Amino acid sequence: MTLTTPYYLIEERKLLKNLKLIKRIRDCCGAKSVLALKCFSTWSVFNLMKKYMDGTTSSSLYEARLGYEKFGKEVHAYCVAFSKDDIKAVRRYADKIIFNSISQLKMYRKGIKGLEAGIRVNPKVSFSHYDLADPARRFSRLGVVNKKSLLEIAPLISGVMFHFNCENDDFKNFSSNLDFISRTYGTLLKKLKWVSLGGGFYFTKDGYPVEKFCKKLKEFSNKFKIQVYLEPGEAAITRSAQLVTKVLDIIHNEIDIAIVDASTEAHMLDLLIYRSAAKIDNSKNGKFKYMIAGRSCLAGDVFGVFHFKSKLKPGSIIRIADAAGYTMVKKNWFNGLNMPSIVVKREDGSIDVVRRFSYTDFKNNLS
Repeated sequence: MTLTTPYYLIEERKLLKNLKLIKRIRDCCGAKSVLALKCFSTWSVFNLMKKYMDGTTSSSLYEARLGYEKFGKEVHAYCVAFSKDDIKAVRRYADKIIFNSISQLKMYRKGIKGLEAGIRVNPKVSFSHYDLADPARRFSRLGVVNKKSLLEIAPLISGVMFHFNCENDDFKNFSSNLDFISRTYGTLLKKLKWVSLGGGFYFTKDGYPVEKFCKKLKEFSNKFKIQVYLEPGEAAITRSAQLVTKVLDIIHNEIDIAIVDASTEAHMLDLLIYRSAAKIDNSKNGKFKYMIAGRSCLAGDVFGVFHFKSKLKPGSIIRIADAAGYTMVKKNWFNGLNMPSIVVKREDGSIDVVRRFSYTDFKNNLS
């Protein structure tokens, strides 16, 4: 099958490697995993993912509804701030509604009778390579800080969420922070049925001590007789997808610059936000140096500088690796650039073009 670039290519066999590890963690220590839709919500692979995961967690009404309709199983509904209309709608889809503040909990608890209520806690410890993504940064609005207030509202909730990590591949840091949570919030945890430790655990990284991770989680769960949830996003889809692009032109301005038919601004926005380079396999030790750049009008639309083993030319295919998380959920119509198709390589090797985008999509996205 001939595919037109650009397109996101999700490979189910690679996805399966992460999913089996998630199931292994659950089987080992009892921790359930709910997919963080804010990171990845491409529902065309949910039939595979739901075999290995326990449900979804959301950051908005629409994500909660998508999880309910396309994934099934448990639906955890969180939002930094719900509106009254949000609550009226989300209670049709959610099993657990997690509030960001005590004021919202008190405002809406009567309207969610029959559902489990939770509260987000800011433990004021965290791990993040970027201040922008640090949930415990100074003046953070994410979660409740006051421990006394949490104990006072304990009868109103069945669980709490601590989301305090971002791409944390440091087990010692995680272990230390979990010990801190155990010491600081132990009295509260003993009163509850469940606790979510959020996402941001990079347990799919090669060499991560998964057995120690499981042991730590099991000890924590047993100590408080509480159900532990994890909210993997990136960990669920690590190295499972590519953004496949084609070189359109090569120009020279002190360095050779290959312009591809995709864009960081429109198609891999996190690269731009966090000022990080794309990942391109086998592009470190070659003798041909190129800057790979997008074709939007943004001057900083650059994927990075790479060293290829052979010269590039118009028509050369460039595959941007690790292109699942925070890509398809953030893609946009900047410059009116053609949006990448979404393609899935199924377990049996067949190619499924699940979505193509057109001018009509561009037009209908506007007023």
